[in-house]
Amino acid sequence: MIRIENLHKSYPIGKDSLHVLKGLDLHIKEGEFVSIMGSSGSGKSTLLNIVGLLDEHDEGNYYLNGQLISNLNEKKAAILRNKFLGFVFQSFNLISYKTALENVALPLYYKGMGRKERLAIAMDYLEKVGLKEWANHLPNELSGGQKQRVAIARALVSKPKVILADEPTGALDSTTTDSVMDLLKGINEEGMTVFVITHEEDVAEQTDRIVRLKDGIIISDELTPSGIAKAKYLKHV
Repeated sequence: MIRIENLHKSYPIGKDSLHVLKGLDLHIKEGEFVSIMGSSGSGKSTLLNIVGLLDEHDEGNYYLNGQLISNLNEKKAAILRNKFLGFVFQSFNLISYKTALENVALPLYYKGMGRKERLAIAMDYLEKVGLKEWANHLPNELSGGQKQRVAIARALVSKPKVILADEPTGALDSTTTDSVMDLLKGINEEGMTVFVITHEEDVAEQTDRIVRLKDGIIISDELTPSGIAKAKYLKHV
């Protein structure tokens, strides 16, 4: 689903440049549940921006669903994002003056879907994340965990192939973190690829595979106990 080969990315700083990603090789198969870990400055957010088609790489190859990503204009990038990717952010990025239902329905509006149909579909997804009764509440009437569930429903409503979650539990307490991770696990068990950026060890350990970055390179790429168990199960199915 996601294949990266010898990926490099630098940013100009005055007359110099900062080399952030230094020849990354990474393959994430369809249906995997992967976390990317690293301290601030390790390159994990840059990697997510490139995978999410929000930024371009300088060298190397990036394939999304088998398609080589190269020299995309913003219109083509937006089409691919809408088709393949769903985003979940630490800060939720909900529109403050729209209800939970309207926030979830927003991606369907941009697809040209009629109001009645998109609201009906959005309600189905709010029900899936346990927030049907909160559909008509504004974001400031919701807890942090509820806001993140709305954001996850919004990411799912367009039926993407990959969920990209950037520090999805960073603003949540431990109990709410576990409930959000359980939700992401359930999404993954339905066959969706889930790609999580985190600096929290306990969050990463709830995924099936942990890729660790340091100074723009991958220093380890290992299955967690749940990932090993899943691999053994799939081997015998």
